[in-house]
Amino acid sequence: MGRAKARPASVINLNSGSGAVAENHCYPVRTPVLELRFGSVQVLVTTSAADEVTAADVEFAQGLAREAASFARSVERTFHGLPNGRGVAA
Repeated sequence: MGRAKARPASVINLNSGSGAVAENHCYPVRTPVLELRFGSVQVLVTTSAADEVTAADVEFAQGLAREAASFARSVERTFHGLPNGRGVAA
């Protein structure tokens, strides 16, 4: 029998919408930073070290990209599936 997945100790819910921003920042002397802004809350996603990228960092970034693309497709399908086609219930 496999080990059960650990449940998170806490969950932070950040809602997209007006004012929510996702931006990638590339720098000449450090690794990239992904910035997520939700109103007055800002989340920075960085690599494990500011001066190098590890295989684990690449694996995480690829997984993040896959899941973000999947999230985008799900949001788009839901948006286009609503009655008036504009994402607002009629």
